[in-house]
Amino acid sequence: MTSVLITGCTGFIGSNLTIKLVEEGYQVFGLVRHTSRSELDSLRPVMDRVHFIEGDLCEYHSLLSATETSNPQFILHLGALTPVRLSYEDPFPYLRTNFLGTCNLVHSILDRAPKARLIAASTAEVYGWQGSKPLREDVRLRPSSPYAVSKAAADEYIQMAMKVYRLKATVLRCNNTYGRKGEKGFLVEYLITSMVDGGPVYVGSPDHVRDYMWVDDHVNAYLLSMKKETAEGEVFNVSPGNPISNIDLAKKLADMLGFKGQIVERSYPPGYPMRPAKLDTKYIVLDSSRIMKKLGWKPSVTLDEGLAMAVDYWKIQKH
Repeated sequence: MTSVLITGCTGFIGSNLTIKLVEEGYQVFGLVRHTSRSELDSLRPVMDRVHFIEGDLCEYHSLLSATETSNPQFILHLGALTPVRLSYEDPFPYLRTNFLGTCNLVHSILDRAPKARLIAASTAEVYGWQGSKPLREDVRLRPSSPYAVSKAAADEYIQMAMKVYRLKATVLRCNNTYGRKGEKGFLVEYLITSMVDGGPVYVGSPDHVRDYMWVDDHVNAYLLSMKKETAEGEVFNVSPGNPISNIDLAKKLADMLGFKGQIVERSYPPGYPMRPAKLDTKYIVLDSSRIMKKLGWKPSVTLDEGLAMAVDYWKIQKH
Protein backbone atom coordinates (compact mmCIF):
# COMPACT_ATOMS: atom_id res chain seq x y z
CA MET A 1 0.00 0.00 0.00
CA THR A 2 1.37 3.41 -0.98
CA SER A 3 2.09 5.59 2.05
CA VAL A 4 1.36 9.33 2.01
CA LEU A 5 2.24 11.93 4.64
CA ILE A 6 0.10 15.06 4.40
CA THR A 7 0.57 18.35 6.22
CA GLY A 8 -2.41 20.66 6.59
CA CYS A 9 -4.76 17.67 6.54
CA THR A 10 -7.46 19.48 8.54
CA GLY A 11 -7.53 22.55 6.27
CA PHE A 12 -9.90 23.24 3.40
CA ILE A 13 -7.96 21.62 0.55
CA GLY A 14 -6.06 19.27 2.87
CA SER A 15 -9.18 17.66 4.34
CA ASN A 16 -10.79 17.17 0.93
CA LEU A 17 -7.56 15.67 -0.39
CA THR A 18 -7.13 13.42 2.66
CA ILE A 19 -10.64 12.00 2.25
CA LYS A 20 -10.01 11.36 -1.44
CA LEU A 21 -6.69 9.61 -0.76
CA VAL A 22 -8.28 7.32 1.81
CA GLU A 23 -11.12 6.50 -0.57
CA GLU A 24 -8.58 5.60 -3.27
CA GLY A 25 -6.82 3.14 -0.97
CA TYR A 26 -3.68 5.03 0.11
CA GLN A 27 -2.22 4.63 3.59
CA VAL A 28 -2.57 8.19 4.87
CA PHE A 29 -0.61 9.79 7.69
CA GLY A 30 -1.78 13.25 8.75
CA LEU A 31 0.54 15.67 10.52
CA VAL A 32 -1.40 17.62 13.16
CA ARG A 33 -0.42 19.88 15.99
CA HIS A 34 -1.71 19.00 19.46
CA THR A 35 -5.42 19.43 18.87
CA SER A 36 -8.86 18.60 20.19
CA ARG A 37 -11.08 15.99 18.57
CA SER A 38 -13.52 18.69 17.43
CA GLU A 39 -10.84 20.33 15.29
CA LEU A 40 -10.69 17.15 13.22
CA ASP A 41 -14.37 17.34 12.28
CA SER A 42 -13.54 18.00 8.63
CA LEU A 43 -12.09 14.47 8.50
CA ARG A 44 -14.98 12.74 10.26
CA PRO A 45 -15.85 10.48 7.25
CA VAL A 46 -12.39 8.90 7.35
CA MET A 47 -11.26 9.58 10.92
CA ASP A 48 -10.68 5.91 11.73
CA ARG A 49 -8.63 5.36 8.57
CA VAL A 50 -6.11 8.19 8.94
CA HIS A 51 -2.99 7.72 11.04
CA PHE A 52 -2.49 11.01 12.89
CA ILE A 53 1.03 12.05 13.86
CA GLU A 54 1.50 14.91 16.27
CA GLY A 55 4.04 17.44 15.05
CA ASP A 56 4.68 21.04 14.13
CA LEU A 57 6.16 22.48 10.93
CA CYS A 58 8.15 24.91 13.07
CA GLU A 59 9.81 22.08 15.01
CA TYR A 60 12.39 20.31 12.86
CA HIS A 61 12.82 17.27 15.08
CA SER A 62 9.08 16.58 15.13
CA LEU A 63 9.17 16.48 11.31
CA LEU A 64 12.12 14.09 11.37
CA SER A 65 10.07 11.82 13.62
CA ALA A 66 6.94 12.14 11.47
CA THR A 67 8.84 11.35 8.28
CA GLU A 68 10.54 8.36 9.83
CA THR A 69 7.30 7.02 11.34
CA SER A 70 5.27 7.31 8.13
CA ASN A 71 8.05 6.19 5.76
CA PRO A 72 6.13 7.85 2.91
CA GLN A 73 6.43 7.46 -0.84
CA PHE A 74 4.76 10.88 -1.16
CA ILE A 75 4.61 13.95 1.05
CA LEU A 76 1.80 16.38 0.29
CA HIS A 77 2.64 19.72 1.88
CA LEU A 78 -0.44 21.88 2.31
CA GLY A 79 0.15 23.08 5.86
CA ALA A 80 0.32 26.89 6.01
CA LEU A 81 -1.09 30.07 7.46
CA THR A 82 -3.29 31.39 4.66
CA PRO A 83 -5.46 34.47 5.40
CA VAL A 84 -3.65 37.12 3.36
CA ARG A 85 -5.39 40.02 5.11
CA LEU A 86 -4.06 39.04 8.55
CA SER A 87 -0.44 38.83 7.39
CA TYR A 88 -0.01 42.59 7.03
CA GLU A 89 -0.33 43.34 10.73
CA ASP A 90 1.34 40.17 12.03
CA PRO A 91 3.77 38.78 9.43
CA PHE A 92 6.09 36.78 11.66
CA PRO A 93 3.94 33.65 12.17
CA TYR A 94 3.56 33.47 8.38
CA LEU A 95 7.32 33.59 7.87
CA ARG A 96 7.91 30.92 10.53
CA THR A 97 5.20 28.52 9.42
CA ASN A 98 5.17 28.99 5.65
CA PHE A 99 8.87 29.53 4.92
CA LEU A 100 10.86 28.05 7.80
CA GLY A 101 8.30 25.26 8.18
CA THR A 102 8.81 24.31 4.55
CA CYS A 103 12.60 24.37 4.98
CA ASN A 104 12.25 22.06 7.98
CA LEU A 105 10.10 19.67 5.97
CA VAL A 106 12.46 19.65 2.99
CA HIS A 107 15.43 18.70 5.14
CA SER A 108 13.51 16.10 7.12
CA ILE A 109 12.65 14.45 3.78
CA LEU A 110 16.24 14.60 2.58
CA ASP A 111 17.41 13.09 5.87
CA ARG A 112 14.79 10.39 6.47
CA ALA A 113 12.95 9.74 3.17
CA PRO A 114 15.21 10.81 0.28
CA LYS A 115 13.39 8.60 -2.25
CA ALA A 116 10.01 10.14 -1.46
CA ARG A 117 8.46 12.78 -3.69
CA LEU A 118 7.27 16.07 -2.23
CA ILE A 119 4.25 17.80 -3.78
CA ALA A 120 4.02 21.27 -2.31
CA ALA A 121 1.35 23.93 -2.29
CA SER A 122 2.54 27.31 -3.46
CA THR A 123 -0.06 29.92 -4.51
CA ALA A 124 -1.01 32.29 -7.31
CA GLU A 125 -0.29 35.09 -4.83
CA VAL A 126 3.47 34.62 -5.34
CA TYR A 127 3.17 36.42 -8.68
CA GLY A 128 2.05 39.66 -7.07
CA TRP A 129 2.43 42.86 -9.05
CA GLN A 130 2.30 41.98 -12.73
CA GLY A 131 0.59 43.22 -15.88
CA SER A 132 -2.86 42.32 -17.16
CA LYS A 133 -2.34 39.09 -19.08
CA PRO A 134 -2.33 35.43 -17.95
CA LEU A 135 0.90 34.51 -16.16
CA ARG A 136 3.23 31.65 -17.05
CA GLU A 137 5.39 29.81 -14.53
CA ASP A 138 8.62 31.47 -15.70
CA VAL A 139 7.74 35.10 -14.92
CA ARG A 140 9.55 36.84 -12.09
CA LEU A 141 7.80 36.48 -8.72
CA ARG A 142 6.81 39.84 -7.22
CA PRO A 143 4.81 38.99 -4.06
CA SER A 144 2.69 41.82 -2.67
CA SER A 145 1.92 40.73 0.91
CA PRO A 146 3.83 39.17 3.82
CA TYR A 147 1.85 35.98 3.19
CA ALA A 148 2.85 35.94 -0.47
CA VAL A 149 6.52 36.60 0.39
CA SER A 150 6.53 33.66 2.80
CA LYS A 151 5.06 31.37 0.13
CA ALA A 152 7.36 32.67 -2.62
CA ALA A 153 10.39 32.04 -0.42
CA ALA A 154 9.20 28.48 0.27
CA ASP A 155 8.51 27.95 -3.44
CA GLU A 156 12.03 29.10 -4.35
CA TYR A 157 13.61 27.02 -1.57
CA ILE A 158 12.02 23.86 -2.91
CA GLN A 159 13.20 24.67 -6.43
CA MET A 160 16.72 25.25 -5.08
CA ALA A 161 16.60 21.94 -3.19
CA MET A 162 15.57 20.11 -6.36
CA LYS A 163 18.76 21.31 -8.05
CA VAL A 164 21.24 21.35 -5.16
CA TYR A 165 20.08 18.41 -3.03
CA ARG A 166 18.28 16.43 -5.75
CA LEU A 167 15.01 16.64 -3.85
CA LYS A 168 12.21 14.93 -5.75
CA ALA A 169 9.44 17.52 -5.81
CA THR A 170 6.59 19.21 -7.64
CA VAL A 171 5.31 22.71 -6.87
CA LEU A 172 1.69 23.67 -7.54
CA ARG A 173 0.68 27.32 -7.80
CA CYS A 174 -3.10 27.23 -7.49
CA ASN A 175 -5.51 30.13 -7.77
CA ASN A 176 -8.45 31.09 -5.53
CA THR A 177 -10.47 28.00 -4.65
CA TYR A 178 -14.01 27.84 -3.28
CA GLY A 179 -16.47 25.22 -2.07
CA ARG A 180 -15.83 25.60 1.66
CA LYS A 181 -18.30 24.22 4.18
CA GLY A 182 -18.73 26.00 7.49
CA GLU A 183 -16.11 28.66 6.73
CA LYS A 184 -17.30 32.10 5.63
CA GLY A 185 -14.12 34.20 5.65
CA PHE A 186 -13.11 33.89 1.99
CA LEU A 187 -14.61 35.95 -0.81
CA VAL A 188 -17.02 33.54 -2.53
CA GLU A 189 -18.32 32.17 0.76
CA TYR A 190 -18.48 35.66 2.30
CA LEU A 191 -20.51 37.02 -0.61
CA ILE A 192 -22.95 34.11 -0.64
CA THR A 193 -23.56 33.99 3.11
CA SER A 194 -23.90 37.78 3.38
CA MET A 195 -26.47 37.77 0.59
CA VAL A 196 -28.34 34.83 2.10
CA ASP A 197 -28.50 36.81 5.36
CA GLY A 198 -29.88 39.85 3.52
CA GLY A 199 -26.74 41.99 3.28
CA PRO A 200 -25.27 44.50 3.09
CA VAL A 201 -22.35 43.14 1.07
CA TYR A 202 -18.97 44.89 0.97
CA VAL A 203 -16.66 44.65 -2.05
CA GLY A 204 -13.44 46.40 -1.05
CA SER A 205 -11.59 46.12 -4.36
CA PRO A 206 -14.32 45.88 -7.00
CA ASP A 207 -12.06 46.09 -10.05
CA HIS A 208 -9.54 43.43 -8.95
CA VAL A 209 -9.55 40.34 -11.19
CA ARG A 210 -8.92 36.72 -10.18
CA ASP A 211 -9.64 33.14 -11.35
CA TYR A 212 -11.86 30.88 -9.22
CA MET A 213 -11.52 27.09 -9.02
CA TRP A 214 -13.94 24.52 -7.61
CA VAL A 215 -12.39 22.45 -4.81
CA ASP A 216 -12.56 19.08 -6.63
CA ASP A 217 -10.49 20.41 -9.53
CA HIS A 218 -7.88 21.66 -7.06
CA VAL A 219 -7.71 18.26 -5.34
CA ASN A 220 -7.41 16.50 -8.69
CA ALA A 221 -4.25 18.47 -9.50
CA TYR A 222 -2.55 16.93 -6.45
CA LEU A 223 -3.71 13.44 -7.33
CA LEU A 224 -2.43 13.74 -10.89
CA SER A 225 0.89 15.14 -9.65
CA MET A 226 1.29 12.05 -7.47
CA LYS A 227 0.31 9.55 -10.13
CA LYS A 228 2.30 10.97 -13.05
CA GLU A 229 6.09 10.61 -13.02
CA THR A 230 6.29 13.51 -15.50
CA ALA A 231 5.31 15.85 -12.65
CA GLU A 232 8.64 15.39 -10.88
CA GLY A 233 10.87 18.45 -10.99
CA GLU A 234 8.09 20.70 -12.29
CA VAL A 235 6.38 23.90 -11.22
CA PHE A 236 2.76 24.10 -12.39
CA ASN A 237 0.10 26.77 -12.43
CA VAL A 238 -3.34 25.34 -11.68
CA SER A 239 -6.30 27.45 -12.73
CA PRO A 240 -9.48 27.03 -14.80
CA GLY A 241 -8.83 30.33 -16.59
CA ASN A 242 -12.13 32.06 -15.78
CA PRO A 243 -11.09 35.63 -14.83
CA ILE A 244 -13.73 37.80 -13.23
CA SER A 245 -13.63 41.05 -11.27
CA ASN A 246 -14.76 41.12 -7.66
CA ILE A 247 -17.75 43.29 -8.46
CA ASP A 248 -18.83 41.11 -11.37
CA LEU A 249 -18.55 38.06 -9.12
CA ALA A 250 -20.76 39.79 -6.56
CA LYS A 251 -23.32 40.71 -9.22
CA LYS A 252 -23.32 37.18 -10.64
CA LEU A 253 -24.05 35.75 -7.19
CA ALA A 254 -26.70 38.40 -6.56
CA ASP A 255 -28.47 37.28 -9.73
CA MET A 256 -28.27 33.63 -8.68
CA LEU A 257 -29.68 34.40 -5.24
CA GLY A 258 -32.17 37.07 -6.26
CA PHE A 259 -30.38 39.41 -3.85
CA LYS A 260 -31.80 42.94 -3.89
CA GLY A 261 -29.86 44.32 -0.95
CA GLN A 262 -27.00 46.81 -0.85
CA ILE A 263 -23.60 46.09 -2.46
CA VAL A 264 -21.11 48.57 -1.02
CA GLU A 265 -18.11 49.13 -3.30
CA ARG A 266 -14.62 50.24 -2.22
CA SER A 267 -15.32 49.55 1.43
CA TYR A 268 -14.57 46.54 3.62
CA PRO A 269 -16.91 45.11 6.27
CA PRO A 270 -16.81 46.77 9.71
CA GLY A 271 -13.91 45.35 11.73
CA TYR A 272 -12.21 43.88 8.68
CA PRO A 273 -8.41 43.61 9.18
CA MET A 274 -6.26 46.19 7.43
CA ARG A 275 -5.37 45.37 3.83
CA PRO A 276 -3.69 48.15 1.82
CA ALA A 277 -5.92 47.88 -1.25
CA LYS A 278 -4.03 50.58 -3.17
CA LEU A 279 -0.91 48.41 -3.10
CA ASP A 280 -2.68 45.12 -3.69
CA THR A 281 -2.45 43.25 -6.98
CA LYS A 282 -5.26 44.15 -9.36
CA TYR A 283 -4.84 41.24 -11.75
CA ILE A 284 -3.68 37.67 -11.06
CA VAL A 285 -4.81 35.25 -13.76
CA LEU A 286 -2.82 32.10 -14.48
CA ASP A 287 -1.87 30.31 -17.69
CA SER A 288 -2.34 26.61 -16.91
CA SER A 289 -1.37 25.24 -20.31
CA ARG A 290 1.74 23.55 -18.86
CA ILE A 291 -0.10 21.25 -16.43
CA MET A 292 -2.77 20.59 -19.04
CA LYS A 293 -0.14 19.47 -21.54
CA LYS A 294 2.19 17.59 -19.15
CA LEU A 295 -0.33 15.90 -16.85
CA GLY A 296 -3.61 16.13 -18.71
CA TRP A 297 -5.23 18.18 -15.96
CA LYS A 298 -8.29 20.20 -16.89
CA PRO A 299 -11.13 21.78 -14.95
CA SER A 300 -14.31 19.72 -14.74
CA VAL A 301 -16.57 22.40 -13.24
CA THR A 302 -17.36 25.77 -14.81
CA LEU A 303 -17.59 28.90 -12.69
CA ASP A 304 -21.39 29.02 -13.03
CA GLU A 305 -21.71 25.34 -12.10
CA GLY A 306 -19.44 25.69 -9.07
CA LEU A 307 -21.10 28.84 -7.79
CA ALA A 308 -24.51 27.19 -8.15
CA MET A 309 -23.32 24.27 -5.97
CA ALA A 310 -21.90 26.67 -3.38
CA VAL A 311 -25.12 28.71 -3.35
CA ASP A 312 -27.23 25.56 -2.88
CA TYR A 313 -25.06 24.44 0.05
CA TRP A 314 -25.28 27.74 1.93
CA LYS A 315 -29.01 28.14 1.28
CA ILE A 316 -29.56 24.73 2.89
CA GLN A 317 -27.44 25.76 5.89
CA LYS A 318 -29.60 28.85 6.35
CA HIS A 319 -32.71 26.71 6.62
